[in-house]
Amino acid sequence: MSLVPTACLALADGTIFKGRGFGATGVAVAELCFNTAMTGYQEIMTDPSYAGQVVTFTFPHIGNTGTNPEDDEAQDPVAAGMIVKWDPTEPSNWRAARGLEDWLAAGGRIGMGGVDTRRLTRAIRQQGAPHVALAHDPEGRFDIEDLVARARAFRGLVGMDLAREVSCAQSYRWDQTRWAWPAGFGQVGTPRHRVVAIDYGAKRNILRSLAHTGSEVTVLPATATADDVRALNPDGLFLTNGPGDPAATGEYAVPVIREMVESGLPVFGICLGHQMLAMALGAKTIKMNHGHHGANHPVQRRADGKVEITSMNHGFTVDTQTLPADVEETHVSLFDGSNCGIRLSGRPVFSVQYHPEASPGPQDSTYLFDDFAAAMDAHALTR
Repeated sequence: MSLVPTACLALADGTIFKGRGFGATGVAVAELCFNTAMTGYQEIMTDPSYAGQVVTFTFPHIGNTGTNPEDDEAQDPVAAGMIVKWDPTEPSNWRAARGLEDWLAAGGRIGMGGVDTRRLTRAIRQQGAPHVALAHDPEGRFDIEDLVARARAFRGLVGMDLAREVSCAQSYRWDQTRWAWPAGFGQVGTPRHRVVAIDYGAKRNILRSLAHTGSEVTVLPATATADDVRALNPDGLFLTNGPGDPAATGEYAVPVIREMVESGLPVFGICLGHQMLAMALGAKTIKMNHGHHGANHPVQRRADGKVEITSMNHGFTVDTQTLPADVEETHVSLFDGSNCGIRLSGRPVFSVQYHPEASPGPQDSTYLFDDFAAAMDAHALTR
């Protein structure tokens, strides 16, 4: 094996990391974040919320279980690239259909191994999520000055509406339920509810979790109007996760959300959907230093003090100080005290910052989908 580095990561401050490239070749310019999950690298790389980001994995064993179509959260990898400590090994798992390197190459995404990911993670924590250029050249030829210049020229995620880029182009129905051994994925029989999900970058397991409650799910593009939602006569509205700055996407999404809240319809949001629901109710969002990305984040439920271990992926957060008097903070991060959930007083309208669909991650919070179904049941009695 050649000892010549075939990948290079250039930070906007001029710091350079070199290692072995795998996957696609070329250059990716993005924001750099780190993820602390021990499993689920395929789900993370296909999570649309990672658009515009290169992911550093703090867990060193990335690639050893290979990849398979069932674990994709979107059709193709969405994250701009991945950084790992050790080079991916040959897959050793009965579900593996393809190795990580081939899968990344087919998806046009760059990987880089042989990096001191602890040093890189410390830099992100101390300095904030940097802008980077990640390059892979099998010959090891890199123009360092050009890569640093590209990183410095990256505009960043603040003010960037990425939901349009990852949203569906047209509406579609979803009836697949969550995976269970040994049958695999299930299918909704006779639906109990009709749910409209506005797709700002939806993960498939969120849609499966909605369907698992017995809901018929219709997915609409991010730019859907209130009339588009009303035309489907839903029992509830779901606001999905997604990438980018919630304030930018909110320019067209927030008025729609506000109108649907005022209609009395049950509303449930996750991640970006949570942030934009908060804005529709009168709050503001802010960019975090390095965000929350991982499957081991403790969140306290204020109602009873119970702690849930959750999966998170966000670089923006709701500013608790801007929550209106009629909006209750329901969940809070035990890492930094940031907001992790809200509820509109006296109304079936709530959202969380984390990912209760648990893909990847623990399943402490799947009850929230049942809560949404119960809210739709109660709303049906008043219609």
